Amino acid sequence: QVQLVESGGGLVQPGESLRLSCAASGSRLSINAMGWYRQAAGKQRELVAIITSRDSTTYADSAKGRFTISRDNAKNTMYLQMNSLKPEDTAVYYCTAAIRPCSSCALRDYWGQGTQVTVSS
Repeated sequence: QVQLVESGGGLVQPGESLRLSCAASGSRLSINAMGWYRQAAGKQRELVAIITSRDSTTYADSAKGRFTISRDNAKNTMYLQMNSLKPEDTAVYYCTAAIRPCSSCALRDYWGQGTQVTVSS
């Protein structure tokens, strides 16, 4: 059973930083691309950043220059370092990963349960 578990959300003031983590549980996982999405209240879920298995990264314009996505393949964990946070970054942040749970399994997308990030003074 593959699970993605996010952590690191919370309440911060504008200009502060947070680091989100997303850990994939399960043995013998083959993880391809991983990514972060977010959904603000009343809005659609939107891409924040993606990182491939070769560490190639893509960022939404809103994240460029402030957020950094990274991964530790040995720990099956992905991170999102968020600096200079703004009130408009307030959202539930979800991690997603394309995972092959076993060598003969199909590749499929998994999602975490989400972690709340609130930026407010």
